[in-house]
Amino acid sequence: MERLKGKVAIVTGGASGFGAGMARRFVEEGARVVVADLNAEGALEVAATMGDDAAGIGVDVSSRADTAAMVDLALERFGRLDIMVNNAGYTHRNGDLTGVDEETFDRIVAVNMKAIYHAALAVVPVMERQGGGSIITTASTAGLRPRPGLTWYNASKGWTITATKSMAVELAPKNIRVNCLCPVAGETGMLASFMGEDTPEKRALFRASIPLGRLSTPLDIANAALWLASDEAAFITGVALEVDGGRCI
Repeated sequence: MERLKGKVAIVTGGASGFGAGMARRFVEEGARVVVADLNAEGALEVAATMGDDAAGIGVDVSSRADTAAMVDLALERFGRLDIMVNNAGYTHRNGDLTGVDEETFDRIVAVNMKAIYHAALAVVPVMERQGGGSIITTASTAGLRPRPGLTWYNASKGWTITATKSMAVELAPKNIRVNCLCPVAGETGMLASFMGEDTPEKRALFRASIPLGRLSTPLDIANAALWLASDEAAFITGVALEVDGGRCI
């Protein structure tokens, strides 16, 4: 239960869903965690459940200043930063690609893509000074096997996977590992948007496309992130890990 003992992590989108699951799992394994979310109240509430091992902060990941403040909090509160989890995400509702307005498109780019750039600018120098680190981004099976209805979201996750692989190659000499997770749709607040509408019939259709017969859970994703963040994955970088019950086969 101490696979992350002595390590400090930041998890964005940490107030709910996959992010909250990762934050809690990391603390269970000995890490101290900054829980960051646009929902500041939610971030503080999740952090409070973990006592002195966690700190919460409201962060707009599309803002470079907010991202810098998030990293500063980790350093001020816990003294170092070993793991950066870019988990915050945004999507448009499932539907015609020409029906997505420009404001929504720009938000997808800002949260799913530009936030990774902001995080890299803030954390890479810190990790380099410390002698290494781990960057993990929540991508999606949509970036590997895109389907109609989520075109712009799919594209942002494809970008995420390519950025992960390129960052991994460039940062390897600094001993900074970069990987991403590719979850299938799960029990999170974004599920209704992925499906277009949340009905028993839609859920049945989604489950039918997954060989193991169920949607993903925050614990599924948290366990995969835990392994990538731990020293057990010390030789793993540039990987887009499918956590999908066989969906991408």
